[in-house]
Amino acid sequence: MKLADNQEFWTRNGVPVEELPDPFGLSPEPGRDEPEVAPRKRRRWPIVLYTVAVIMVVTLIWLVITAPLSRALEPLADPAMLMVSDDGHPIALRGAIKEAPVDVTKLNPLTPAAFVSIEDRRFYRHWGIDPRGIGRAFVTNLRGGGVRQGGSTITQQLAKTSFLSGDRTIKRKAQEVIIAFWLEAWLTKQEILSRYLSSVYFGDGVYGLRAASHHYFNRDPERLTLAQSAMLAGMVQAPSRLAPTQHLAAAQKRSRLVLGAMADTGAISAPRAESTVMARPVAQEAKLPAGTYFADWVAPSAAQAFESDFGEVKVRTTLDRDLQRLAVRAITRAPLGDAQAALVAMRPDGRVVAMVGGKNYAASPFNRVTQARRQPGSAFKLFVYLAAMRAGWTPDSLIDDAPITIGGWTPVNSDRVYRGKITLREAFARSSNAATVRLSEAVGRNNVIRAARDLGITTPLPDRPSLPLGTAGVSLLELTSAYAAVASGRYPIVPQGLPDEQPVEGLKAFFRSDGSLSRNRDWSPMLDLLYAAANNGTGRRAALAVPTFGKTGTTQENRDAVFIGFAGNLVVGVWVGRDDNKSLGKISGGTVPADIWRSFMTSALAVDGTRGPPLPIAFNRPEPVRLPASKSPLPPEWSDGTKALRDLAKQLDEIFGGR
Repeated sequence: MKLADNQEFWTRNGVPVEELPDPFGLSPEPGRDEPEVAPRKRRRWPIVLYTVAVIMVVTLIWLVITAPLSRALEPLADPAMLMVSDDGHPIALRGAIKEAPVDVTKLNPLTPAAFVSIEDRRFYRHWGIDPRGIGRAFVTNLRGGGVRQGGSTITQQLAKTSFLSGDRTIKRKAQEVIIAFWLEAWLTKQEILSRYLSSVYFGDGVYGLRAASHHYFNRDPERLTLAQSAMLAGMVQAPSRLAPTQHLAAAQKRSRLVLGAMADTGAISAPRAESTVMARPVAQEAKLPAGTYFADWVAPSAAQAFESDFGEVKVRTTLDRDLQRLAVRAITRAPLGDAQAALVAMRPDGRVVAMVGGKNYAASPFNRVTQARRQPGSAFKLFVYLAAMRAGWTPDSLIDDAPITIGGWTPVNSDRVYRGKITLREAFARSSNAATVRLSEAVGRNNVIRAARDLGITTPLPDRPSLPLGTAGVSLLELTSAYAAVASGRYPIVPQGLPDEQPVEGLKAFFRSDGSLSRNRDWSPMLDLLYAAANNGTGRRAALAVPTFGKTGTTQENRDAVFIGFAGNLVVGVWVGRDDNKSLGKISGGTVPADIWRSFMTSALAVDGTRGPPLPIAFNRPEPVRLPASKSPLPPEWSDGTKALRDLAKQLDEIFGGR
């Protein structure tokens, strides 16, 4: 072909074109290795910028969609709760106070000027952040060797308090800046300042300018003076450290700095700043206790009884002030030594009217009425005898008061006396351990546990022979509620501290077994037994001039001593013991607890003025029931010669009482 004949066209100097070197220098010369090509460096800063931009856009979209602009104007989620007694008198104050928001356009112009001058003097000229202010704060802190000044603007502070946590992290600071820009875009300066003043913390549990004005100066924020405005503005930096109620000198010193800043910004003249007399807070009323035993117990229920609101939310409770004072007095006057004591008084329907969880709340806020789980001792025998009544036994039924051994364990009567065949009434009144264990085995421990559950005992109950002697720990409140069930004739009785607590509903109500004690089979016989124990048995030191029902309880080695009983319209439980669980010595349920119970009830019934549930006619004017005397171990012919000894034994028995 003609093209083939002209080979010069495809060659250069006799070398084929495809074998020529790369004209761009990329092909290696013949016989040489291909050179390494250096990788091109990728610039990463555009990726970083794009990422930051995306995050800002997403954050702004999220704010537009979800963030409430009015959050700073809303009341606190957990506002101050003023608990009052059943007659309306304050008894305890819990939580923080925040009142209705303020409008800066209605305030004295010097009030917002004080905050702007000391917190963010370029507030009206920046767009959420102030680089100049940040630089000034950095220099000031560097010179001072610590944090003396903050660089956050008022807008940033509003963003932090309304939308973010108080964590000092770079992430939180970045979010704060973004939200600050967003607030500046959506709100006017006056609106931002109004929201800030309405939500900022002023110490003493007070939030917002209105609540602070009322708390410290007893006046509306619209009527604040220059000195008062300066003091409140100065507190924002360190509310707890600068609260004038606690640190007046520091608050006044800070106020002087605020006045100087106001003079620097032209809000006031320098002579006026110098001549202004420092403000002083108004005299504070006696501060209510922030926590007492009863308030600690009822607070969780009270917090659910209302929704968020401004100011103090008043919550009426079931506490009776007069009965509470009597309860405190009874505990205070008791000869306790280094032991502790607790008392709870309730109505037969469960309304708690008095509660003392220890000798001194300030020294020990641990509530021994509700939090302690101690052995009730013989007070638990209530459930054994109720199970027996349900099984057909009566107070006059006979039981053998004789030693019994079950699985190698032998219960011992506290007085070491065994009386043979005795009635259930005498066994209960004398608190016979042997007879009670024998009765428990006869009726079945499962029935004893069921009786306890019916009357409201929820703590674990071990299925052991020692169960009827009260070896399982229960709270005094729970045990007293069980006795209230006997007093009222219905069960279970749920203790309550609010008069209008909602009834149990839903599945909880479905599985709850409410019931009533059979009047003739259960209720009257149980009153018979409790009357005998309180008037003629181990609890006779608690007997009153009115029908008295109750039972003592003393645990092994006298570690716990209780008396629980009822009279009139009150059901009262008393516990005495040591927090370290050591022995009380000679104190038993029939001594100090019974004395405390009687001391409280004697005065309580005199001032209570309410009628209790109707009792069977036999107890309206009860005849004294005398228990048969124990058989003397001495021969009959020695009786006259030992009269003095027997009189002494009787006196000792009256002094120390039985279990």
